[in-house]
Amino acid sequence: MINVNKVYLPPIEQYQKYLNKIWDTHWVTNEGPLLTELEKRINQYLKSDYTQVVSNGTIAIQLAIKAFNITGEVITTPYSYVATTGALLWENCQPVFCDINKTDFCIDASLIEEKITPRTTAILATHVYGLPCNVEAIEAIGKKHNLKVIYDGAHAFGCVYNGKSLLSYGDIATCSLHGTKLFHMVEGGLVTCHEKKLHEEIMLLKSFGHKGDEHISMGINAKNSEFHAAMGLCLIDFMGENVRKRKELHNTYKKLLSSAPLEHPVIPAKNFEYNYSYFPVLFESEKIMLEVKDMLAQNGVNTRRYFYPSLNQLPYLKTKVQCKVSDDVALRVLSLPFYYDLSIQEVKHISGLISKFFK
Repeated sequence: MINVNKVYLPPIEQYQKYLNKIWDTHWVTNEGPLLTELEKRINQYLKSDYTQVVSNGTIAIQLAIKAFNITGEVITTPYSYVATTGALLWENCQPVFCDINKTDFCIDASLIEEKITPRTTAILATHVYGLPCNVEAIEAIGKKHNLKVIYDGAHAFGCVYNGKSLLSYGDIATCSLHGTKLFHMVEGGLVTCHEKKLHEEIMLLKSFGHKGDEHISMGINAKNSEFHAAMGLCLIDFMGENVRKRKELHNTYKKLLSSAPLEHPVIPAKNFEYNYSYFPVLFESEKIMLEVKDMLAQNGVNTRRYFYPSLNQLPYLKTKVQCKVSDDVALRVLSLPFYYDLSIQEVKHISGLISKFFK
């Protein structure tokens, strides 16, 4: 079986070196030395102002919402992982879905202003598959209407736009460091921002709202452990090689599938360095997509409908709205196997099966 994803793990000897440090110090959590070192390394890598590692990417979004005391309506994308909408609902905010672009599947910035009402307090957009939202237009809208801008950058670690990390845009950006991600710490997430006061507020929120015996505000436990930090420290130096290999796989897929009737999200040609997180393809119809998915499964190839369903169609929403582009894309998209250990020969095999199907 060729899985749709495969977690990259470092040589166990490398991880063991960090485990030895944990055993030496008996410090396993609560902002230990390994986690502190990882935050420093991530800050250097992203060239960010303030970065905090947290327990997962979902709670990172929740911390951003809490830090700004966001209530009421939040304009957001229907094309993302369910955690984006789930974090809003969990924090008692009302998601207002704004449709997406046909080219990159990110939120369509030209449609945002028509969604703004007196109850709107923020914009929560996703850099889909690590591709950049129209950050300039969204920033302008946020400033014009006094709205906070939060980016779900779950896929954006390692992406660079106009010479800056994609995670440096917005009032706050969040990222997932889950084991399925390009850079991971088994389970984890991060929050980046630009202001020291906001950084300190998030630090309080993730640590029960107190410093020592001084209880300052209500908080929650969103800290991460030394064991997870050890994995992050093993992998952060591997980013360059990981992206290089993924780019090779991406280009091989594109070349071998060039004659198949498939669409691909458009990667910006200028001022953008991509991390090649995923390889999604768009079929002509849901029927054809499901037939190909089934055919690949019968040949030992596991794929994923990522993202499906369009979040405006979640069954537990009180009201449903139509998002024409997102509804359509979510029905026709399929993510093909894509990970560091995937071989060129396996890419040729998968591409050959798809090409044969269409012939």
